[in-house]
Amino acid sequence: MTSSTSLSRSGRTDVQTPNTIRIAHGIFYVTDLAASRYFYVDLLGLNVLHETEGALYLRANEDREWTLKLELAPEAGVKHLAYRVGTDADLEALAAFLDAQGIPWRWETELDRPRLLRFQDPYGVPVAFYAQSVKHPWLLQDYHLHRGAGLQRIDHINVMTPDVEGVMRWYMDHLGFRLSEYTEDDHGRIWAAWIQRRGSVHDLALTNGTGPRLHHFAYWMPDMQSIIRTCDILAGARMPEHIERGPGRHGVSNAFFLYIRDPDGHRIELYTCDYLTVDPDFEPIRWSLNDPRRQTLWGAKTPRSWFEEGSLLEAFDGGWVQPRESDLKGLPVHVI
Repeated sequence: MTSSTSLSRSGRTDVQTPNTIRIAHGIFYVTDLAASRYFYVDLLGLNVLHETEGALYLRANEDREWTLKLELAPEAGVKHLAYRVGTDADLEALAAFLDAQGIPWRWETELDRPRLLRFQDPYGVPVAFYAQSVKHPWLLQDYHLHRGAGLQRIDHINVMTPDVEGVMRWYMDHLGFRLSEYTEDDHGRIWAAWIQRRGSVHDLALTNGTGPRLHHFAYWMPDMQSIIRTCDILAGARMPEHIERGPGRHGVSNAFFLYIRDPDGHRIELYTCDYLTVDPDFEPIRWSLNDPRRQTLWGAKTPRSWFEEGSLLEAFDGGWVQPRESDLKGLPVHVI
């Protein structure tokens, strides 16, 4: 059986590891920009930082950069998921590492971000890394401008994958991610993992399932009441069906949560009340696959859609990454 001590150690052999700071943005393809604007801006309260032909660049109240781009497209999906690194030297180190690994990459640009290193990780997830971005005045203390549910800042992403341990170890060994929590069965097989760079529970969560697909994109909320208010807002807008799961509390991460679906089915988690993992001797927390408290410490049972549905990811050379099924089969008994 795998021990938490062995999982907390990195097998990294790289001479220079890029200094990844945190999760930074996602780019969603949406099929109706007006409907998406109503959902994200009018109801949830994200702020429009830029608006161009066919695209919205959004941020939460604490974000000094845009964190979610909605791009009009014929089909819904995810273009890429992006991380911030410390310096341009970190980008060059990452490019050198990718060359050594034989992983194709290219430079791209985005509004406010002149240099993104774009590639597809060995497990099929489209990612981008950048160091420079235009900063904008935050809105955190402009309370008179806060609207809707009051989303505060980008928090993490969750990717469904048929090889949780493989992805986990690649990001830990080569990009310096650290393990916070993990789910393991009685045979030592890892079904889920939460890894981080910024000292919270996770920047990237990995869950077993058909993939790779994006499971959810998460924003930190200022308090539990703001999450409950989101439910009232969606109900008042006659859109309660967009609430998929929660509110409730996770055992993993201790977070108070709510999962909602946007007009294209992209899953958003609203999240608060987790904990810090900054101590150098932090021991990863192991959860048994059969412990019902890990997914829901308290709250309603989880719908099957939460385990089975996710957003398609764009392949590096175009089209969609074709998901494949996992060898690990089964759902918790407390699913509805």
